[in-house]
Amino acid sequence: MNARFEHEPGGAQAEWHASSASDAIERLKACRRTGLSTAELESRRSRFGPNALPPPQRRGPWLRFLLQFHNVLIYVLLAAGVVTATLGHAVDAGVIFGVVVINAIIGFIQEGKAERALDAIRNMLSLHAQVLRDGHRQEVMADTLVPGDIVFLVSGDKVPADLRLLEVRSLRIEEAALTGESLAVEKRTEAVTANAALGDRACMAYSGTLVIYGQAVGLVVETASRTEIGRISAMLNEVESLSTPLLRQLAGFGRVLTWAILAIASVTYAFGVLVRGYPSGEMFLAAVGLAVAAIPEGLPAIMTITLAIGVQAMARRNAIIRRLPAVEALGSVTVICTDKTGTLTRNEMTVQQVLIADGALAVSGAGYAPHGGFSRGAEEIDALASPELQRIGRASLLCNDATLALDGEVWSLVGDPTEGALLTLAAKAGLDAAFESEAMPRVDAIPFESEHRFMATLHHDHCGGGLILLKGAPERVLSLCSTQREGELDAPLQPEYWHAGMERAAAQGMRLLAIAERHDTERRTALDFDDVEPGGFTLLAILGLTDPPREEAVQAVAHCLSAGIRVKMITGDHAVTARAIGQQLGLASAQRAITGADIEALDDAQLAGVVGDVDIFARASPEHKLRLVKALQAQGEVVSMTGDGVNDAPALKRADVGVAMGRKGTEAAKEAAEMVLADDNFASVAAAVEEGRRVYDNLKKAIVFILPTNIGQGAMVLAAVLFGLTMPITPAQILWVNMITAVTLSLALAFEAPERDIMQRPPRNPMEPLLTRFLVWRIVFVGVLLVAGGMGLFLWELNRGAGLEAARTVTVNAILIGEVFYLFNVRSFYGSILNREGFFGNRYVLYAIALLLICQALFTYLPAMQVLFGTEALGMEEWVRIVLFGVIVLLLVEAEKILLRRI
Repeated sequence: MNARFEHEPGGAQAEWHASSASDAIERLKACRRTGLSTAELESRRSRFGPNALPPPQRRGPWLRFLLQFHNVLIYVLLAAGVVTATLGHAVDAGVIFGVVVINAIIGFIQEGKAERALDAIRNMLSLHAQVLRDGHRQEVMADTLVPGDIVFLVSGDKVPADLRLLEVRSLRIEEAALTGESLAVEKRTEAVTANAALGDRACMAYSGTLVIYGQAVGLVVETASRTEIGRISAMLNEVESLSTPLLRQLAGFGRVLTWAILAIASVTYAFGVLVRGYPSGEMFLAAVGLAVAAIPEGLPAIMTITLAIGVQAMARRNAIIRRLPAVEALGSVTVICTDKTGTLTRNEMTVQQVLIADGALAVSGAGYAPHGGFSRGAEEIDALASPELQRIGRASLLCNDATLALDGEVWSLVGDPTEGALLTLAAKAGLDAAFESEAMPRVDAIPFESEHRFMATLHHDHCGGGLILLKGAPERVLSLCSTQREGELDAPLQPEYWHAGMERAAAQGMRLLAIAERHDTERRTALDFDDVEPGGFTLLAILGLTDPPREEAVQAVAHCLSAGIRVKMITGDHAVTARAIGQQLGLASAQRAITGADIEALDDAQLAGVVGDVDIFARASPEHKLRLVKALQAQGEVVSMTGDGVNDAPALKRADVGVAMGRKGTEAAKEAAEMVLADDNFASVAAAVEEGRRVYDNLKKAIVFILPTNIGQGAMVLAAVLFGLTMPITPAQILWVNMITAVTLSLALAFEAPERDIMQRPPRNPMEPLLTRFLVWRIVFVGVLLVAGGMGLFLWELNRGAGLEAARTVTVNAILIGEVFYLFNVRSFYGSILNREGFFGNRYVLYAIALLLICQALFTYLPAMQVLFGTEALGMEEWVRIVLFGVIVLLLVEAEKILLRRI
């Protein structure tokens, strides 16, 4: 036992599934009879360490908080605060710094860190294990396991490490979290090929998966980070999270804006000193005023608030946002990659077809809820009036070990998913479980085992009759049948008919199960294989089961396709099943499916060339999903990935927007994702995309609304320096204009409803700049109008003998009233707003205008504000000119829209 064995920590992982059980025992120097000795156990424990995933390197909360400030526009905002404080305006500086801190706090709270996904994966590991050591069976903590340990598994256990199975008895393990396959996998001990997909490695039991049925003895072959779940954890730790399109655009925009402002301010300073001969101190203050005027102080706050409002709107549509920028990123999505099981489907097996002697019956309804019926073509069938359906339903109900329970409005299953589907079938046939079990109680049973591939139960009625019911693999059940049920009579079995029907059902991706019965005339009290093997059974039906797509998912896929968003299904399930579900969903290239083995054969360049033309990817491992997401991103796509299993977590983290299932999703998937669906419904993804597009539109509207103000103010300061004029607006007044428009008018745009064509447009090009040429033109055009109006009214007031403070007060109010009227214009980039909807369609716009007018009244007439900002009360004549200027702005922008629509 002390000999060195073929397994070293940190080495390459062995292909244990391709090794025989005896070879695995020999390679690990293990002993099936006595297990490891105490001395050998300690030696291996010191070599391999605990059977636990290593904790990730963490950043402390202070560092995480400080990183919220790592944003170019935040730097600009901080610079504005410093400049404002330097000018002696402590209140204004406090407001700016307050905006920065609030923005950071919101980001810190909203943006849960993806590294918590590693904790969620570690929490999936089993806490205890039954092992054989020193010849004795004992229960130990799972983290003490080492390679070479002999582990015992029973129904309900969580597998504590990666095991090479040595002995199995009717073992079925649910591996959906790792493979995405909805059905529990039947296990055996025979080795498989070295290139077998993870879901096909029937001789292995993987850490973190759940034993649904049966018993087994396994040899620990991998522990801790070398397990499959450990590999996924390591992948997750290595995956680079991507920034959202908006953050990338804003970062570039912020850099350009910063350098442009600094350059213009520097040139202005140099021009004033060198050309105009102004004192350097005076020109420094003028340059600072120009910089303050041009910096959009309120933009980061408006962006954060708009995103936060989007978060609330999405929550009302069952999409919970965990990271704030993901709201906008959803609006940029060009491809949605989605898991099948539990996302597009319910992860609830359903009987969809009943093949009987005179044809196939369709079964409506999905999931475990007993809602639905039977039909042949367009003809509905009354199950209560059909003796055949009553027999089939009774056999499905009685030859069954599962139970269904109603918890509120949700039907929950205890037991095997296939057996749950049979209970639902019986309920659809009108049978009551309690009554049938009482009328025909079970006397004995032969449980399902992989060796004989069937389950049999013996029942007695209360009149002395007996009945043996049989269900199992169709080929095995057919071999035990000599007759088939036709209406009320038995007829000779016609194997060719049944095989043809089975082939048609299998081509539709259905899992098949046969049901048969035989009357017991010997009044048996026990059932063994000798009672079943002679055959003589009557075949009742062959059932076709699937995990069908959600009805709302079909509609959501169609909705996404109409919006120009490709939908690609990436699943661990078999290719035939995946194609069948893809066809039902209406995916464009559902006839073609690429498997994990095909992906393995392609390099990254070849995969990038193929991924755009294929919509179905089957038998995909976590590595495959991650490669597919990267390949799509390499093609310039903005990718959303949906999933619920641990196997989805790396791809969820890498995607531009990771979307996890809230109800049935693993904690690992939720922590790796930016968004969690509260209802596990793919339709909520489509709703979130629509909301994301709305948020992006509103962000652009806010930017196009804010920047003309900054351009107008900055241009007025620049013009004053260039032409040797008195400053038409002071730095303090500039800050007032910027902040008051940000907290009133700009904020109202965050509540704009989506435009009517929002989901008929193609996804925006992720390479498209934040400000297109059209938007730049609109900003400059309106900025020029504000400059002309503000400077014109300023000079008008001076020429008519008004004081400097009065002229500046007129200028400030002209800019703000111009913004008030422009706010209506910006509600639609191209459409006219000269209608009832344009003026009254967003009540928050009216609230914001009312609030701004109150603030401006205080700004103009309140003595304390007059002292603070250097303002003076205005008369009715001045207000008429100011309002007239605002009307001119509105009409000129609407005229510009008409010209653009005609071009």
